[in-house]
Amino acid sequence: MTDGTARVDAWLWAIRVYKTRSAATTACRAGHVRVNGERAKAAVQVKAGDELRVRIQGFDRILVVRQTISKRVGASVAAAAFEDRTPPPPPRELAGSVPVRDRGAGRPTKRERRDLDRLRGR
Repeated sequence: MTDGTARVDAWLWAIRVYKTRSAATTACRAGHVRVNGERAKAAVQVKAGDELRVRIQGFDRILVVRQTISKRVGASVAAAAFEDRTPPPPPRELAGSVPVRDRGAGRPTKRERRDLDRLRGR
């Protein structure tokens, strides 16, 4: 942090995007982290103004670095270290409904599974 940069995995851990630093490193290795549009290895240095796209649970979070920190800090300090530009999720009405089977109905038959796949667009 002396030169105004921090490792991307340490920064994501410090601002509480990932619960552990090893989880942040694993996400970088898997290609779920992009810095300024480029796939980032865990050791890539981030600085103020960099844009990060982090894929978490199937959705992208867009974060802009305001301050570089490399140690875990309090939640208020961590929240001030980035700007969240993630667009809001679509409303539930537009997302569509997922069919629910009755409890105890057992495993779906082949025909029911095909109908479910067709309904989900697979």
